[in-house]
Amino acid sequence: MQIILKENVDHLGEIGDVVNVKPGYARNYLLPRNLAVVANARQIKLVEHEKRVIAARVAKLKASAEVEKAKLDAVELTIAKAAGENEKLFGSVTAMEIESLLSDKGFSIERRVLQLPDHIKALGDYDIGIKLHRDVIANIKLHVVAETTEEA
Repeated sequence: MQIILKENVDHLGEIGDVVNVKPGYARNYLLPRNLAVVANARQIKLVEHEKRVIAARVAKLKASAEVEKAKLDAVELTIAKAAGENEKLFGSVTAMEIESLLSDKGFSIERRVLQLPDHIKALGDYDIGIKLHRDVIANIKLHVVAETTEEA
């Protein structure tokens, strides 16, 4: 089944691409979520016009992502976690915790765009990627330190 993508879909294509997919995938996923439309002569002409409009919108989104990247590249986060011997954490640092730390600093970043290096299960410094746009990835520094316990 031929469809025209209205949004970027990972592993399938970009906005305005005409792609072949299985009918069930189009009918059950792409069309109900308004990610694509069925390709016909009228839609193809309409998409050619929309491609120009979308290109301008993508350029504007990329520019705003670049501004956000400049702000995020300067961010350093510190999280204190309970650790045992050999600097191993009891548990791990999650994307939800990083999202919370970023929101405390005034950034509204969804955890699904965080690119964590596998699992953070030890003390140390980590580089965390944040995919703001297809071509724009910001990097923040995360310092994982041992939790201090106060003795009475």
